[in-house]
Amino acid sequence: MRTGEPLPAVGEVLTALATGLWHWDTATELVTVDAEAARLLGLPARATTLTEAQARARLHPVDWNEIIGVVGLAVAESTLAEVRIRVMDEQGRVIRLVRSRSKPSYDRAHQSFRLIGTLQEVTEPTPGTPAGRSAVTGDWRRSREAFLLDAGRALAEARSTAEVLRVAAGLSMPGFSPDGLALFALEGDRLNLIGHHREQPGGPGDDEPLTHLALETDYPATEVVRTGRAVYLSTPEQYKARYPVTWPIAEPFGRQSWAFLPLTVAGRTLGAWMAGFAYPVAFTPDERAVLTTVARMLAQALSRAGAAETERALTDGLQRSMLPTLGPRIPGMDVAARYVPTGGGLQVGGDWYDMIPLPGGSRAGSGAGRIALVIGDVQGHDVRAAGLMGQLRIALRAYASEGHRPDAVLSRASRFLHGMTYGTPDGDDGSDLRFATCLYIEADPAGGTLDIARAGHPDPAIRMADGTVLSRATAGGLPLGIDPDADYPTTRIILEPGETMLLCTDGLIETGGHDLETGWQRIRTILEEHKGDLEELADALVQGVHGPSSHHTTGPLADRREDDIAVLLLSRPGPDGPTSPYPAVRRTVLSVAQAEPERVGVARQQLRELLHDWPSADQVDSAVLLVSEMLTNVLVHTDADALLIAEVRGEPGRRRMRIEVTDTSDDLPHKRSPGELASSGRGLVLVELLADSWGVEPRGEGKSIWFELYASETGEAPDAPVSPDSP
Repeated sequence: MRTGEPLPAVGEVLTALATGLWHWDTATELVTVDAEAARLLGLPARATTLTEAQARARLHPVDWNEIIGVVGLAVAESTLAEVRIRVMDEQGRVIRLVRSRSKPSYDRAHQSFRLIGTLQEVTEPTPGTPAGRSAVTGDWRRSREAFLLDAGRALAEARSTAEVLRVAAGLSMPGFSPDGLALFALEGDRLNLIGHHREQPGGPGDDEPLTHLALETDYPATEVVRTGRAVYLSTPEQYKARYPVTWPIAEPFGRQSWAFLPLTVAGRTLGAWMAGFAYPVAFTPDERAVLTTVARMLAQALSRAGAAETERALTDGLQRSMLPTLGPRIPGMDVAARYVPTGGGLQVGGDWYDMIPLPGGSRAGSGAGRIALVIGDVQGHDVRAAGLMGQLRIALRAYASEGHRPDAVLSRASRFLHGMTYGTPDGDDGSDLRFATCLYIEADPAGGTLDIARAGHPDPAIRMADGTVLSRATAGGLPLGIDPDADYPTTRIILEPGETMLLCTDGLIETGGHDLETGWQRIRTILEEHKGDLEELADALVQGVHGPSSHHTTGPLADRREDDIAVLLLSRPGPDGPTSPYPAVRRTVLSVAQAEPERVGVARQQLRELLHDWPSADQVDSAVLLVSEMLTNVLVHTDADALLIAEVRGEPGRRRMRIEVTDTSDDLPHKRSPGELASSGRGLVLVELLADSWGVEPRGEGKSIWFELYASETGEAPDAPVSPDSP
C-alpha cells in the first residue's frame, strides 16, 4: 500500500490476520459472527447469527463457564475480557484452540451484557516452555478448582481474625503463589493494617507506616478502598510511576509484582488485600479471576470472624458483669467458685452463683458474720435467660440482705420470678414462661451450721474428712417461678472440720452424654481422688467435664460445652488448717418427718454411702435393715418426727459403727415375743440379734435408741466404753 492511499476496511485487515469478529448481546440471546469467526467455530465460512444455545454447542462446557466468569470480572475492573476457548465438533472432539478478546459493557436497565470481540486461532503450547507455563490448560483449571475448594473450606472453618490470617498466609495458588500478603481493615476514615505475612523486613516497627492510613494517602490499598476496584502492578516501574510517594515503603521488600484487591461484602468495602510476588506476574484474566475469588472468600471469612468476635466479647462481658466476685476470705471457711458458659449460640445462659454477707453477727455469738451462698439455673441459654438471671440474683440479694430466713427468701424470689414471666405479654399465652432452680444456704462460719432451702435444684454433696463423698438429701420445693405461693422447707446440717460441700448446676453433671446417675459417679470420683486445695479442686471438676479428650487435643478446653456450668465449693478447714490429717470419724444426720415416709429410703441410701468401704457386706445389710425398722417404728407408733445420726469411728480394721434414732415421744419401746403370724413387735428382736451392742436412752424430752456394729476381727468394741443402758 502506497503512502496516501486510503486504509483498507477493518474487516479486510482482520481477515488477512485470520481474525474473526463477533458480537454477543445477552438481552436478545443472539451471537453474530463474521465469515472468519464462523470458520473458526467450525461452521461454514459466511456471516451468520447464532442463538446462545447454538454458539454454546460449539464450545467446551468448561470454557463456556469460564467466559461467564471472565466477563463479569472485566466489567467490574473495566478491562478487556480475554480467555482461551476449545472449539468442539459435532462428535465432541476438540478441533482447535482459539483466543477471544472482547470489551464487555453492562446495561443496568436491562441487566444484560453486550460484548464486541475477536477470535483468533492459537496453538497449544509445549509443556515446560515459557508459553506453556503461562497457558491456561485443563490441568491448570483443575488445579485452580481444587485450590479454590480447599481455600473455601479452610476459610469457612476459621472462627477468628487470627485464624483467617493464618489460613491466608498458607494459601498456595496454582502457578503463582504470593511471597507475602497483608490485610487492611477500614476503620472509620482510616485504613489499618490488621495482619501480614513476610511484611517486616527490618523489625517489628516496619509496619508503622501502614497503620492508620488516611484514605487520601497515595497508596494502592487506599485507592482500592476509595474506588472499589482492584489495582494490579506487574512491575516495580509501574508501582513507582503510579505511587511515587509510598514506593519507598514497598521497595525494601524486593518484590516484582503486586495485586491489591477490595474486600467487599454485600456491597460494602471492609478493607483491602495485598498479595506480593517475588517474580513478575502478568495478571492474566484467569489469574485475576483466582485472586478476585480468593478476595471475596477472605472478605466473607473476615466478616464472619469479626461478627463472631464481637458477639463473643458482648456476651462474655454481659455474662461476667452479672456474675459476682467472691468477697474477702470468710473466717473459719474457704469458698471457691467457677463459671463456664455454654459453647453454642450466644454463649450466655441462666446459671449463676453468689455470696451475700448477711446482717447481724453469728448465731453462735462469735465475731464471724453469717453469709448466704446461692447457686441457681434459669431455664434457657439465651439473652432472656441471662437477663432474668441478673434480675433474680439482685432480688435474692435484696431479700437476703433484709434478714429473711432461707425459706422466706426463696418464697419471695419465686413470687418475684412468677411476676416477671407470667405478667409479661410474652408470658400471658404461655409461650415464653421461665422457671429457675435454686439452692440457698445460710452459713454460720463459727459453728459450721448450714440452713439449706432448695427449689428444684440438685442436692449438695459432702466430701467428709476421710475422703468419703455423700449426696446430702435436703428438703425442697418447686422450682422458682412456677407457683407464687410455694413453700420451701429448711434443712439444717453441720459442716464438720475437714469437710467440703459441693454445689453445682446440672451442666456439670449431665454434660458429655451423661444422665444424673452416671454424671454424679464421674463427679464423685473426682471429689474422692483429688488431694489439692479448694481452688485446684474447682479446676479439676471443670476439667473433668471439659478437659482435652486426648493428648492430640490442643487448648485447655475441648468443645463439649453443651450447657452452662456453675460450681460453688465451701470448705471448713480442720483444726490444723486445710492440710491437717483426716480425722478417723465420719458422720451423717438426717431427719424423717411424719409427712415424709419416703425419706426412710433416703436414709437407707445415705447409710450405704456412709459405709461404702465397710469390710463386711452382711453388716452393712444388717445396719440398713435395722435403720429401716427403727425409723418406721417411730413413724408408726408415735406422732413425732425421727432424727437419724450415724457415725463411723476408728481406723480401718478397728472401726465402730454407731447409729442412733431420736424422737420426742416419751413412750419407751419394749422387747416382745411376737407370734408366728404377728405383723409387728420384731424391731427390738432384730436389733438384739444383729447388733453387737444396743440400748435405749431416755432424754429430757423424748428418747433415743441406738446400736453399734464392730469391724474388728475379735467382734469386740474397739477401745470404746459400752453404754450402761446396753442389754
